Amino acid sequence: MPDQNASDSPYTDVNYSDKVNGMRSLRLLIGIGPIAAVAGLILVKSITGSTPAEVVEATQMPLPVLATTLFSADDIEPTQTLDHASGTLKSKQTLVGLVTDLGADHADANTALAALYENELIDPRRLRPGLQADIWMKDGALQALAVKADADSRLMVSRSTLGTWTPSQLNVRLTPSMKRIEAEISTSIYDQARNLGASDQQVVDFASVFAYDVDFQREIHPGDRFEIVYETFVDERGTPIRTGDVVYASLNGKAITRGFYKFTPSDDPETDYFDQNGESATKFLMKTPINGARLSSSFGRRRHPISGYTRLHKGTDFAAPRGTPVYAAGHGTVERASRYGGYGKYVRIRHANGYKTAYAHLSRYGNVKKGRRVRQGDVIGYVGSTGASTGPHLHYEVYIKGKPVNAMRLKLPTGRKLAETPEIFDAFLAHKRSIDQTRVNLGAEIEVASVENMTTNTP
Repeated sequence: MPDQNASDSPYTDVNYSDKVNGMRSLRLLIGIGPIAAVAGLILVKSITGSTPAEVVEATQMPLPVLATTLFSADDIEPTQTLDHASGTLKSKQTLVGLVTDLGADHADANTALAALYENELIDPRRLRPGLQADIWMKDGALQALAVKADADSRLMVSRSTLGTWTPSQLNVRLTPSMKRIEAEISTSIYDQARNLGASDQQVVDFASVFAYDVDFQREIHPGDRFEIVYETFVDERGTPIRTGDVVYASLNGKAITRGFYKFTPSDDPETDYFDQNGESATKFLMKTPINGARLSSSFGRRRHPISGYTRLHKGTDFAAPRGTPVYAAGHGTVERASRYGGYGKYVRIRHANGYKTAYAHLSRYGNVKKGRRVRQGDVIGYVGSTGASTGPHLHYEVYIKGKPVNAMRLKLPTGRKLAETPEIFDAFLAHKRSIDQTRVNLGAEIEVASVENMTTNTP
């Protein structure tokens, strides 16, 4: 008999006794068996006025066991034997095809999956090979279907005794934790961070934090060190399920020595990263508006590869594969998004303080048109080779009051300084101390400096 103490139950969204009392009422309508019990669970909240597709937390257990954990033995009829089958989606196979291959009737499979599609719990156009599906059958008829949507949730649809199908989303209870990785760079930050357990997202977040200060193609050197502290989530067995946000990132190298803490100021809903002085990592413009590109031609006079004339190359070229996203370097208004002579497909953005940026040779545009406001980091186009170009690359220009300048040497205005708002700066320092203590607990050696002696080493 399961423990009815809500704090010990794997289900935390509804009090245990509420489930049982609601279930007793439902027994009068639909009767109780293992599958009907789950159908009743899904309907409990709809009877009390909540949404039909209830989201509950659950441990990873088979559907009949899941049902019996919710009620005492007095509330459940003798267990019925159900046939169970499981399989994974193959390349070019449909989910309906997988469910029918497991033994379900084609009409039942269609109707059950339609309940998931109609409630927008899963998009049939975004299914990937390897997705797991489980079915439970009785006397050749499909009774329930479960689809493992991702590592920490399962989508389920069950048939009631009335013949209707009701979907739900079952979430594994996850416990937040922290992980810290640190290494001396010998190959690349990406390779080493991934080898130490970080996911692509943590590496992307790390690169985004330093995108304003560092050219990752030219300014990262062997012997530089990096540190990342990020969230992790484990299930009740202690198994890592997924990773979360980067809460601290640092780079100690030839180009820069700096660390940033994730923080959300009380007067601004936007989360940002701030150094130990409370200065934002975000700057007026990004140093490079593209990830993973190689600088192929710098600002200055050069012989043009097509015309043969020597003239001023007014921008910086970044070689990258066709289709690589190009980002708005800063907040602003689109002045032009159209073909422009030898520039090919071209976007120009007007920023504050007399700054403009331009992006040329695009293969196609992002969600931009003349007059539209864009935010820093919005995708405004994709790398191509349109216009006078010898291969796929981004030609990037920066203008100040109409004059072209070298974007790679530009001293950009800094972002927010928390010290200008004392009460928010105090909250940040308390948050910083908490993260530093976490770093110490995870094995970091931290040199503690007073606020008065804090310094920032930038290029």
